[in-house]
Amino acid sequence: MDFDDAESGNSTGSSLKKVINVTGTIIHTNLGRSMLSSEAIRSVERACSSYVNLEYDIESGQRGHRDSVTEELIKRLVGCEAATVVNNNAAAVLLCLNTLSQGKEAVASRGELVEIGGSFRLPEVMQNSGAILREVGTTNRTYVEDYRKAINENTAMLLKAHTSNYRIEGSTWSVDIEELVGLSREYGLLVMEDLGSGALIDLSEYGLPREPMVKDSINAGVDVVTFSGDKLLGGPQAGIIVGRRDLIGQIRSNPLMRCFRVGKMTIAALDATLRLYINGSEMAIPTLAYLTRPIEEIHVITEQVSAKLKKILDGLATVSVEDGASQVGSGSLPVESISSRYVVLCPTTLSVDRMADLFRTGEIPVIGRIHEGRFLMDMRTIQQGDIEHILKSAKTIAGF
Repeated sequence: MDFDDAESGNSTGSSLKKVINVTGTIIHTNLGRSMLSSEAIRSVERACSSYVNLEYDIESGQRGHRDSVTEELIKRLVGCEAATVVNNNAAAVLLCLNTLSQGKEAVASRGELVEIGGSFRLPEVMQNSGAILREVGTTNRTYVEDYRKAINENTAMLLKAHTSNYRIEGSTWSVDIEELVGLSREYGLLVMEDLGSGALIDLSEYGLPREPMVKDSINAGVDVVTFSGDKLLGGPQAGIIVGRRDLIGQIRSNPLMRCFRVGKMTIAALDATLRLYINGSEMAIPTLAYLTRPIEEIHVITEQVSAKLKKILDGLATVSVEDGASQVGSGSLPVESISSRYVVLCPTTLSVDRMADLFRTGEIPVIGRIHEGRFLMDMRTIQQGDIEHILKSAKTIAGF
C-alpha cells in the first residue's frame, strides 16, 4: 500500500508540509483528514492545469451548473432524486435549515444536539440558520410521542442527527428514522437527517462496525440528508446534500449557496472518488484501505521498522513491538477501535517528550503519541515511502 508519490515533504517552501501520521488516528482532522486516491489526485491535476467544463454544457453550448459533474454519480450511489455539494457538512446543515426552516421550528432530540468539533455546536448552527430549535426528550431517552407533542402550527421539520462523535450507553431510547418519517407524513412535515460521517458502503462487510448508510436514509423516505465528503466517504472536504428534487432546487436557489459552493478542485476530487465506488474500486481510496488493512500486513511493517530502529537507536532507547488499536477519528465510530501494531520507543538517555519533539521537528515530521512514558508509533497508516523518512529522523536523533 503506497498512496504517496512525493519525495519531499516541503520541496516548494510551503507552510503546508507532508507529515507522517503514526498517531493511531486514521481520519485525523488536525492532519488533514482523508488522503485522496491516486485517481482523485490526477483528476485535480487535470482540473488545475487546463480549462474545464465547470459550468458549461458542452452539448448545448450554454451555461451549465457545477452540480452536473457529480449529481448523477451521487444519485446512482444513494438513490436520491437530486444532490448538491457545498464546502463542508456544517455548511450543508446550516444551508438546509436556512432554506427549509427559517423562522419556523425544527424539532430535535436533546440526545442528538451534538458538538460537531472545534466547539461548533448543532444548536448554535441552527440558531444562525434562522431555524427555531425545539428540543424534545431527555439526554438518554426520546420517544416518538415526544416529537408528536412538540408539533404545532409553526413546525417545519423533524430533525435527526447521527451521533457520530459519541455514544450514550445504558438506559437509552431513540426514535429510528423510519418511525420519524412515518410521523412526519401524518402531519405533512419534512424530515431532515444529518448523517455526518456519510458511509456509502456497509463497513460491516469488512469486519468493522456498521455505520448508517446514506442510501438507507433515502430508502426510508427522508426528505433531505446531509453528510461529509472527507470522512468515511474518503474524498475531499465537502458537504453533500441529497434528497427530494424540489427541496434541492430550493436549496440551490438560496443566496447563501454562493457563499458555500465548492470550486473545481473539490469537484474534480469528489467526481473521481465517487467513480471508484461505482466501479467497485473503493479500496483504492486510502481511508477505506487503511480501515480495512490486514493485520498481517501491519505486522510485517512493524517488524521491519522496529528491527532497523533497534540498530539506529541502540543506547538511546529500547525498541519493541506490541499489539495496539487504531481509531477511525473525526467523529466516526467514536467508541470503536481496530486492531493494530505499535513500534514502541522507551528513551534511556533523554526524556520521552524530547524524543517526540525531535521526531516531530525533523525534515518530514513524524507525529506519534506519548503514553505512559513511551513513544508509540502505530503502523496502520504507514506508507512504504514513509519508512525511510522515519529511519532518517531516527538517524538524525542518534547523530548518524
